[in-house]
Amino acid sequence: MADRMFEDRRDAGRVLAGLLEHYRDRPDVVVLGLPRGGVPVAYEIAVALGAPLDVFVVRKLGLPGHEELAMGAIAGGGVVVLNEDVVRRAGVSPETLREVTADERRELVRRERAYREGGAPADLMGRTVVVVDDGLATGATM
Repeated sequence: MADRMFEDRRDAGRVLAGLLEHYRDRPDVVVLGLPRGGVPVAYEIAVALGAPLDVFVVRKLGLPGHEELAMGAIAGGGVVVLNEDVVRRAGVSPETLREVTADERRELVRRERAYREGGAPADLMGRTVVVVDDGLATGATM
């Protein structure tokens, strides 16, 4: 499959769903799509597996002045993951880290509300979770 080119994200989801067939119709499975690009892929997988679909919003903590360089990431539920090497080498102060994290947390909450249209997140406790994105650049947010 490494040489296969997909027509679009929906096609990719249908192909990937075929590889996940052993999860079909299992009541413990939930599919999480990372917005934006991962959601259409995840949708096709969720439909094919007969599983519920939710979003998993993750926000990169960009290094000030070099925002494309991830010094970490945040996700719902208070998850914060830092790349301590980047933070240390760039000399990021605790105050700057708090400010960047607070800004990204506000945006994360806003996006979660928008994507879920005010609904509650899926309950993941004791579930088999299939996390879907449409590709990885650095892998920092994944």
